[in-house]
Amino acid sequence: MLNGHRVMWILLTFDLPTKTKSESKAASRFRFYLLDQGFEMAQYSVYLRYCSGKNEAQTYINRISTQIPSAGKVDILRFTDKQYEQIISFNAGGRKARKNPSQYVLF
Repeated sequence: MLNGHRVMWILLTFDLPTKTKSESKAASRFRFYLLDQGFEMAQYSVYLRYCSGKNEAQTYINRISTQIPSAGKVDILRFTDKQYEQIISFNAGGRKARKNPSQYVLF
């Protein structure tokens, strides 16, 4: 059973240089890698991923650490689903409620 205090979110932010063609390609490859790993874009340089717990979150962090471009800055935060519920979000001048992803059911 999933518990809101154990289920984790990964929030990844980055600021990657894009002045040269090779830097721009490296930044694009990194963004596509995050999408391939199941991250969702929250903003252009902010990505989120839902994980079933600390171990799964750490697995993704380990994978990402091998793909980070050599230039720029990447920050990764982990927090619980209960903490995620407390985020206050404003969109187009109004407050927007957070929506957790649907749980997958395997049978």
